[in-house]
Formats: sequence, C-alpha cells, structure tokens
Amino acid sequence: MRVVLIVLDSCGIGAAPDAAEYGDEGSATLPHAAAAVGGVRVPTLQALGLGCTTIAFGGLPIPGVPPATPPLGLAGAMRELSEGKDTITGHWEIAGLCLRPGFARFPAGPPSFPPEVVEEFERRTGRPVIGNRAADGVAIMNELGAEHMRTGAWIVYTSADSVFQIAAHEEVVPLHELYRACEIARELCNPLRVGRVIARPFVGRPGEFRRTEHRRDFAFRPDEPTVLERLAAAGVPVAAVGKIDDIFAGRGITHSRHTGNNADSQRAIEQFLDDMPVGLIFANLIDFDMLYGHRRDAEGYARALEAVDRWLAGFLPRLGRDDALLMTADHGNDPTFRGSDHTREYVPVLAYRPGQTGRPIGVRHGFMDLAATIAAWFRLPPLPRGRPLDVEAPPSERPGGCER
Repeated sequence: MRVVLIVLDSCGIGAAPDAAEYGDEGSATLPHAAAAVGGVRVPTLQALGLGCTTIAFGGLPIPGVPPATPPLGLAGAMRELSEGKDTITGHWEIAGLCLRPGFARFPAGPPSFPPEVVEEFERRTGRPVIGNRAADGVAIMNELGAEHMRTGAWIVYTSADSVFQIAAHEEVVPLHELYRACEIARELCNPLRVGRVIARPFVGRPGEFRRTEHRRDFAFRPDEPTVLERLAAAGVPVAAVGKIDDIFAGRGITHSRHTGNNADSQRAIEQFLDDMPVGLIFANLIDFDMLYGHRRDAEGYARALEAVDRWLAGFLPRLGRDDALLMTADHGNDPTFRGSDHTREYVPVLAYRPGQTGRPIGVRHGFMDLAATIAAWFRLPPLPRGRPLDVEAPPSERPGGCER
C-alpha cells in the first residue's frame, strides 16, 4: 500500500471555535480567497468533497465549489486541539501528537528575545544582531537589508508564531554559515521551547531584495514518537517532500526531497510514487502560505489552488486500488484578514481510495485522526490518540486525550 499525505499549507476553511482567543474570529482562508476572485474553478477538489468541508461546521461556502453529492472520498473538517496556530504544531498533530501547553512565543519588542540568548548567539556566531523584534519578514528584510550588507549583522526577528528567524544576504553570509548559526540558535532556544528556528536567505540590492528558496527550518524535537517513526520502525518507508524533513527534524523519515515550491513538490510526489511500491509520501505544498497568505495576496492564493487542482486531475489516475490520498492543512492564513500571520481555523480533510464509496464525515476533533488512519491502513498498533477517519467519533470524544 502507498499513502500520499498532502498538506496544503495554510488552507484553512473557517474560524475555529477558539479563534477569538488568537484574535482570529471571522477568518476563513479558502472561502474568502475564493470570494475575492468571484469563485474558483477546482473540479477535482470539488469532486473529492472540498465543498462539503465547510458544511460540516456550518461555515461559509467556498465560492465556485459546491458540495459533491456524494463526494469521491471521505470529506469533512478537523478542529485542532493543540495550543497554537503554527506549522510545527499543526504538522505534529497530523502525525499523532498534541501540544498542551503550546510552544513559547515572544513579545513584539523590541527587544523580543531574552538578552542572554541574543548575547550568547552573538558570541558564538561572531556577528552582531539587528532587529530583535516581531516583524513581517519581507518588510524587515527591506528595512534592514542595507545595514546588514554594510555591517554583516544578522537580521533576527519573530512573529505571532513560536519562531526565531534569521535573515542574511547570500553574498554577505554563505549558506553554510547561516545554517550553522541556525543550529546554534536551535540549541539556545531549546530550553525555551521555541517551535522553529528559520533560516531566511535573500539576494539582490537595496530596493530589490528577494528571498531565495534556500530557506531551512530547524524544529524542536518531539518528546514522543510520531506515526512517521512508528512506520519507519515497522519497516515502512517514509518519504518527505518540501519542508517535512525539517519540521520533524529528520525523525522517522527514510527518504527526503527538500523542495521549495509547489511545482517542484508535485514532481517529487510523482517521482516517489513511481519509485516506492509501498510506504507513506508526506508532502507540504508551501506556496499558499509563503507566497500568498503572508503577503495577503488573495488572487494569488486562489490561482494557486486552481493550479494544484489541475495537477490533481492528472495525478489521481496514477493511484492504484491499494493506494490512498489524504489532503488537509496545518492552519489558516486568510489573505483578506488583518495583519500577516497565520489564523486559527478548521482545516479540510479529504480521504480518497480508488473504488471507495465516499461520504461526508462531519467534524473531527483533533488532527491526530489522520495519524490514526495511516496507522490503521498500515496495520500498526493503535496510536495513543485519534480515531481512523472511517470510524465514527462522537463530537465530544477525544481518544487518548491531548496531554503531552
């Protein structure tokens, strides 16, 4: 059996019940992005059941995506149980973990980071720090890029997520030095429970700076085994595409392609499908979040969804009767919402197996139901949390709890 698990990065579908606690009440990434362009044309996602997902919790419809009756596969919504709305938290819950308490976050500043962390980082890397506040990544790159090129200082900043981000010009700081600095920062941030240290390389000249695809994420290491590690321990290959390897610090991953955009990730998924007779292919399609959500580009977001749909139309016929496709998201990032941060939202869940009878499955309480589904399909022992998607779960039930 082969399972392809695709995370449409940030493709939330409507504000979660606790969205107000995060300042995100009223957010709805896919409904609002689709509405901004007068509706999207995504016939393959529509057939899989994307239009059924918001109905599950009484959310806004996705313009251009009516509910399929019936959908080709299982279709519903998932509510996150972990604390947070960041990449690591969402992906870890998808892999069977649950974070309570969540990762540490930092004040807007300046300064944002504790002085003892910054001073030790400067000492060990041999370069000073500028920034040290919450900021939009492109804005602070444009603001401080010239000073960085003149002085060689690190541009360090955070956001609403649990992140320590380091930006550097590739002609000023070689990539290997930037990555080494991130490893140092990762070590310093571990006692604080920081979710990610992120390398943010860029190129160009003042007024024309642009990020490159050499971004790397250095994740906090999970305290318990994920479904990826359980699969690998059972001899089941696990292939990572995009930033998945970084998100899980390489744990439980047997093959990896570190791609930097949706198109390259799609090609990598296809190649792994050709090369692997059995196993899990776990991919993140990053463009939605990186290029359009954070940049608040609703039209770009909608067109990226249509592009993925066109790819899916050619990909689904490649799946055999023993294969399965799972699609979901890790959080929201409503391009029509205030600010430039992630949004706390329900996410869609679509599960397709050739020859399977499809149906709506309502709201699943916890992303870990995906891990439970994968474990069941590969005949692993039941996981501590979650319930397979094809098994009914009462809305009030949270199998295994959500404690660490």
